[in-house]
Amino acid sequence: MTFRPRDPARHPPALAPAYKTSVTRSPRLPLLSLDPGPTERTGPVFRPDDLGQMDADLLSNYGEAAPIGERILIHGRVLDGNGRPVPHTLVEVWQANASGRYRHVRDGYVGALDPDFGGCGRCLTGEDGTYAFRTVKPGAYPWRNTRNDWRPAHIHFSVFGTAFLQRLVTQCYFEGDPLIARCPIAQSIGDPVAVDALVANLDMGQTRPFDMIAYRFDIVLRGRRATWFET
Repeated sequence: MTFRPRDPARHPPALAPAYKTSVTRSPRLPLLSLDPGPTERTGPVFRPDDLGQMDADLLSNYGEAAPIGERILIHGRVLDGNGRPVPHTLVEVWQANASGRYRHVRDGYVGALDPDFGGCGRCLTGEDGTYAFRTVKPGAYPWRNTRNDWRPAHIHFSVFGTAFLQRLVTQCYFEGDPLIARCPIAQSIGDPVAVDALVANLDMGQTRPFDMIAYRFDIVLRGRRATWFET
């Protein structure tokens, strides 16, 4: 199998001065392109029996009670550059809880830690490339970039291909969030159209009355409409 490197012009630059930690983390020398070896060209292969029945339900897969927050359904399709569905691919998500706090030992934000919310999920796409997760809408949180920077509400996505080299990571935001335009990470992309492609849109057609609001976020793996992925 032949792997082509991603076009760096289609992704946020490694050095974005407004995103302060990128200054120290970005490469100072030209990158080297190395041919992948057998390890990078093989696996992993995921089967339905590798996943638990509740893995895609973040409302139920961690605690004993319903987590606190706005209940949402985040769903969409994984598509290739020609708009064709990508079936049987592993989609993973992780996120902060409704107060903007991650279940992570290094998260020191004062937002409350929900004992009934783990913040992680995974599923395999269907034959038509569809995925869906039940969860709570994550809260915004401050981060130590400048004195008053806040991350918009967002959910991280990981999509696995047929080999380790094909794992792609991105994140989605939510329609109408005013913090997107103020976020140095989101705005490091530079192309407003590409930023808009990272926004999950309200989907009243899939909203479940008296239960949860639905948002749709399609992931396009390549081509002119490709979702922007993290380097």
